[in-house]
Amino acid sequence: MKLHELHDNEGAARKKKRVARGPGSGKGKMAGRGIKGQKSRSGVALNGYEGGQMPLYRRLPKRGFSKPNRKEYAVVNLGLIQKFVDAGKLDASVALDGPALVAAGLTSHLRDGVRILAKGEITAKLNLTVAGASKTAIEAVEKAGGSVTLVTRTVASAE
Repeated sequence: MKLHELHDNEGAARKKKRVARGPGSGKGKMAGRGIKGQKSRSGVALNGYEGGQMPLYRRLPKRGFSKPNRKEYAVVNLGLIQKFVDAGKLDASVALDGPALVAAGLTSHLRDGVRILAKGEITAKLNLTVAGASKTAIEAVEKAGGSVTLVTRTVASAE
């Protein structure tokens, strides 16, 4: 095989459709746009346009509300914490807070703090300092001999 014999597989590369290149091309004269009208002109965007009829997005009622300053927590389950303690990625003897859980790889981002949920079993005695926890998660940690302290995370202001 020589360099000039190299070529793509059959049908691997399609040629670009060249419109408005004369009548012999099959897409000449009006370039597949039909005759006159708005859609034959350039710079047309008709998304949601229904020919003058009231568009669907304006006919339907607006519902709901998005709270602009809502808190978004990084959720961690007790079973996952126990799994990390068993694997040696978390030290149960020291107090665990949000940054320690992020450093261990339990969650990728701290967001507005860590919230503990009670999914899974916990046997290690843990001292957790987190932004939130469910009642059953707090009960499970205290049953295992640990404690949960709830604190609100404050973001340091750049002054």
